[in-house]
Amino acid sequence: MEENMSLGKLLTVMLLGAFIAILNQTLLNVAIPHLMNDFNVSATTIQWLSTGYMLTNGILIPITAFLIESYGTRALFITAMGLFTVGALICAISTGFTLMLVGRIIQASGAGIIMPVVMNVFLTVFPPERRGAAMGMMGIAMMFAPAIGPTLSGWIVEEYTWRLLFIIVIPLAIIDILFAFRWLKNISKLTYPKFDLAGAIFSTIGFGSLLYGFSSAGDKGWSSPTVILTLVVGILFILFFILRELNMDEPMLEFRVFKYDIFTVSTLVGSTVNMTLFGGMLLLPLYLQNIRGFTPLQSGLLLLPGALLMGVMSPISGAIFDKIGARPLAIIGLIITAITTWEFSLLTDATSYSHILLIYTIRSLGISLLMMSVQTEGLNQLPPHLGSHGTAMSNTIRQVAGSIGTAWLITVMSSRSTIHLADYANTSSFGGSTASGVEQLGQGIAASAGVPAQTGQTLALLQVYQTAMTESTIQGINDAFIVAACIAVAGLVFSLFLRRATPRKKPGL
Repeated sequence: MEENMSLGKLLTVMLLGAFIAILNQTLLNVAIPHLMNDFNVSATTIQWLSTGYMLTNGILIPITAFLIESYGTRALFITAMGLFTVGALICAISTGFTLMLVGRIIQASGAGIIMPVVMNVFLTVFPPERRGAAMGMMGIAMMFAPAIGPTLSGWIVEEYTWRLLFIIVIPLAIIDILFAFRWLKNISKLTYPKFDLAGAIFSTIGFGSLLYGFSSAGDKGWSSPTVILTLVVGILFILFFILRELNMDEPMLEFRVFKYDIFTVSTLVGSTVNMTLFGGMLLLPLYLQNIRGFTPLQSGLLLLPGALLMGVMSPISGAIFDKIGARPLAIIGLIITAITTWEFSLLTDATSYSHILLIYTIRSLGISLLMMSVQTEGLNQLPPHLGSHGTAMSNTIRQVAGSIGTAWLITVMSSRSTIHLADYANTSSFGGSTASGVEQLGQGIAASAGVPAQTGQTLALLQVYQTAMTESTIQGINDAFIVAACIAVAGLVFSLFLRRATPRKKPGL
């Protein structure tokens, strides 16, 4: 009885930390269009608040296995929550985009440690046959944050100020830190491995350059020397990192986990899901608020049913996973995800709110079937001594994939919008050349409004430009969703190779 209470307290601390970290990320998505206006920056710049956050996660996660084995669960979790709280405070008082980005990076340095620690604890305290249900319980906390986040964010941004989005998580984080001091204990054995400084430098430069290249392509174009150079540097340093870790007796991040086929396939599937999910979560608020003129609250309410459904389905899919494994769930989930993501590529300036809500909710159902089950299947194949490395590797690849997916889809949206705008300028919606069409429209405006012909021409040009910008941006968003749908299809193909994992108990690689 006392052991169950102790376990309950441990899980409460962990799940509250995970909830706070995810809540803060989902609070920000709906506020992105508002922040673009307040800081006077473009979509490709503002997306760094999300991609920079995820990139920092991706850079830090590789060293979490080292940190867990060096400092233990308790000290690491408390430090991570402390960093997260400090970052939230900086964001709350930021007066410009740069300070906000600094705050987000500090927040991410904490959040990047929190999630792998939480997952490692679950893998340690629950046996493989109970992990589906356990991960499902963890999923409730992880999905409840996205359920309330967008709606709460929309209401706060509309009625008050975006600064409250960061202020409200600070007391929650402090409460969790106090609980951690009282209830949290180390559950893993400390082995004190040697820190691999060169490996950490290689991974930071590699992942950082790769994401910067993807993110810069929206402004500079794919043929830009800067973009090409940073992508090449990123790939080279990631290769250096992999080679170094493979040649070390005690690597910081154990790449030999990929010798386990189910783990490898599950990581590939999870990466495609993250690329599709995170990119779509950023594109939709831009469409709803900047193009369609919906309020932040309306935008948040649209995301609410889907997020609630994910929370409800998480324990259900976990229980199903314990009985039949991840493969059927992944195949069905990815078919739903691919079809609904493709539906988002058909948006117009008249697509109804109810239609978007329905598609997003069905899409969330598909993702809820595979989010936790696929990752759990892969981790179940690993022997216990590789648990922390498997968790770190899985989360690293997924976070980096999510960062690249977000940057890639925003880049596709920006570059394709520019192309569509250029195409629009070369065509006419008025039956003749663009010039004559604008002239006719100007004459009509002048006559109906009783203003001089020159004023009519100016108003006509403004109207045509605004229409062209709206149409080209919508088409750019649609093109990005087409890419996202293709990524989901790739995940579906990978999921066909999933099978039921048989847990390994003997040490060895």
